[in-house]
This record gives sequence, structure tokens and C-alpha cells, in this order.
Amino acid sequence: QVQLQESGGGLVQAGGSLRLSCAASGRTFSIYEVGWFRQAPGRERVLVAAISWSGGATYTDDSVKGRFTISRDDGGNTVALQMNSLKAEDTAVYYCTARRRANPYEYWGQGTQVTVST
Repeated sequence: QVQLQESGGGLVQAGGSLRLSCAASGRTFSIYEVGWFRQAPGRERVLVAAISWSGGATYTDDSVKGRFTISRDDGGNTVALQMNSLKAEDTAVYYCTARRRANPYEYWGQGTQVTVST
């Protein structure tokens, strides 16, 4: 099993920045990929960024490209999502998730609220 713990959410003004962190524990050697999803009220949960556990490959959704950056600390078990130039439409609960190779996302954190005020 893998446990994920998010931190770093909060309230920020439009144009500001936040940095979310996801700390993984447990059988981290089994992780193949880590992603960040977000879910706004009344909307589906969507993937905004992902990174291979090796750190060699990343994905960023077009809606956040150029503003959000996903990274993994060297040799550690933390994945960060740096969010810049935040917009009101970025308001959502952000979830960290992980999966093993050939599996769908199967481990989830509890989520952290990000609210962008205008």
C-alpha cells in the first residue's frame, strides 16, 4: 500500500502562487507515476499534471500549461505542484494520486482546497 498526504492549499488572490506538496509513504518503490487531479464544485475530477516516479517524464494539461509545474524532489518521496498566475477557475480541491505500472490511479490523498479570489 501507498499513503499520500497533500499539503499547501489555501486562499490566494488571482495572479498569485501556491505550491502543493504530496508526501508518499509505504511501498513507494512500487510507484510508477504520480498525478495531481482537481475537482471543482459540480464538475468531474480531472488530471492537471503527472510525473513518472523516475522523474523523467511529465504531463501538464493544456488548461494549466505554462502556469503549473510538477516536480519530484531528488531521490525523495515528495511530488510538488507549483502553481503560478492563478485564476479563479483554478479553484478546486486538488488530489494527489499514484499508480503502479499498468494500473489506473489507485492511491489517493484526502485532497487540499485551493481557492483563488478575484
